[in-house]
Amino acid sequence: MLKILHMAPQNFAGVPYSFFQMHNQCGDFSRLITYHKNPYNLPEDICLNLPLPNFQLAKFWRMKKVEYIESTASVELPVFKPKNLFEQIYFYLSDQNRKKIAGRLIEEYRLNEFEIVHYDAGLDLLRNSLLAKQWKKEGKKIVCCYYGSDLRVRGLIKEMDELSDLNITSEYDHLALKKDLYYLFYPYDISELPTKSNIDNEKVTIVHSPTNRKFKGTELILQVIEKIKKEKGIEFLLLENMKRSDVLMIKSKADISIDQVGGTMGGTGYGKAGLETLGMSIPTITNMTDEYAAWLPENPFVIANNAEQLYNKLMELIEDAEYRKELGVKGKQWVIKYHDYESVNNKLKELYKIRGII
Repeated sequence: MLKILHMAPQNFAGVPYSFFQMHNQCGDFSRLITYHKNPYNLPEDICLNLPLPNFQLAKFWRMKKVEYIESTASVELPVFKPKNLFEQIYFYLSDQNRKKIAGRLIEEYRLNEFEIVHYDAGLDLLRNSLLAKQWKKEGKKIVCCYYGSDLRVRGLIKEMDELSDLNITSEYDHLALKKDLYYLFYPYDISELPTKSNIDNEKVTIVHSPTNRKFKGTELILQVIEKIKKEKGIEFLLLENMKRSDVLMIKSKADISIDQVGGTMGGTGYGKAGLETLGMSIPTITNMTDEYAAWLPENPFVIANNAEQLYNKLMELIEDAEYRKELGVKGKQWVIKYHDYESVNNKLKELYKIRGII
């Protein structure tokens, strides 16, 4: 039995928690420590509930970083460093406070007994990576897991990269940013999903549930939906700022789902929202580059990369109920085959062996 610790800034989209559950369900022992509480009240294991700068200036500063990355259109991997004296002072003071927290955590949860430490987003509890350095000296194996905008916006933390024994990602576009990344489908258990309704909707119902409109291309999606409404009797549901259980229940009654189309800085492909609807046998539209669409094994998604493609794909799905049903069956089978806990755990163990971790 392996002892695997996960350290994560937040339980982003429930993915770190799914890894934690996967390890425990597959016969190993795991804990998950999150630094900040997830704003959508997703389940936690050990949450430190540290304050996250959410005042107006901090939000403005983060948005400016995103806009700068977008404007440069660079395909090079950014490397993190404080941008100014204010950030240097902030991270220094934060690390001084977190050193005390780290000492308490190690003692209370016997963290020194863990053999493998996964750093989700490649981020230590301390920005100077002091805890990871200490554990590396003690012989623990370090794994950095990248997903979301961690590499695209924040960039690589050089010290963590030098400590890491294995680097994995669930984002296809990350593979072009960092050459030593291994791709791993993130684990997902469809047993949490409500059963899809078998009752035919009076109108074809389309859902979209963005956590970030800019990343998901929501404005483009809304424009296309308005155009279709003038031609077809459809119902469109934009699910925002709702309890996740309510979102899932509403999705279970839908005919078509749109994950993301034409968004910026969110990458291309699919996220947890796409897996949820596929797992409920609902045809799901997302954006993908041609290379990604060809690379993804047995690709179950309906691909739309711009407004014209989204309009055409939606019209095709709206008009053909049998096609929707066929895609729905294929989608659920695909999620089970590639994202099931046992499947992902077996692949992760293979990577552990390749990199000499076990």
